[in-house]
Amino acid sequence: MAGHSKWAKLKHTKGKTDAQKAKLFSKHVRIIGVELRKAKGNKTAAGVRNAVERALADNMPKDNIERALNKNDGVELELVTYEAYGPGGTAMVIEAYTDNRNRTVQELKHLLSLHEGSLANPGAAMWAFQKNAEGVLEPVSPLELSEEDNQKVANLMEALEEHDDVNNIYTNAA
Repeated sequence: MAGHSKWAKLKHTKGKTDAQKAKLFSKHVRIIGVELRKAKGNKTAAGVRNAVERALADNMPKDNIERALNKNDGVELELVTYEAYGPGGTAMVIEAYTDNRNRTVQELKHLLSLHEGSLANPGAAMWAFQKNAEGVLEPVSPLELSEEDNQKVANLMEALEEHDDVNNIYTNAA
């Protein structure tokens, strides 16, 4: 019977998981590069070690990590933080690594407008969050949303996570 091999079934799932791994690994390479630039090339700095440990925790191969540590492509990436409001009045903080702030902000504005969100002024949404001991933002008071708004926020978060520059997204939706 033609077309009934194990590989025919497996290649679609393998392709999907490989694409997800590649996206995750490229984010880790970007983060390692930024931390390396912050440390002025010191591979033993705390930020670089932390980035490498996170990459290893996500099963990134050691040779890929070594290549990221030795790579000096001259592209200056910087961490930028944007604040936004999503469906139902949810406050959002979006962290991204970018080489072009103007491009990134326009792409984020477009994504937010497609999903009933809007970019906010600096400090406008940060009131809804506080940093914990690890430096991660947590909502001060989670916002209860209707099921419809919850689905819209989930769709928006998914669209933002698909963006190459976006690293972390924090929201105060419960």
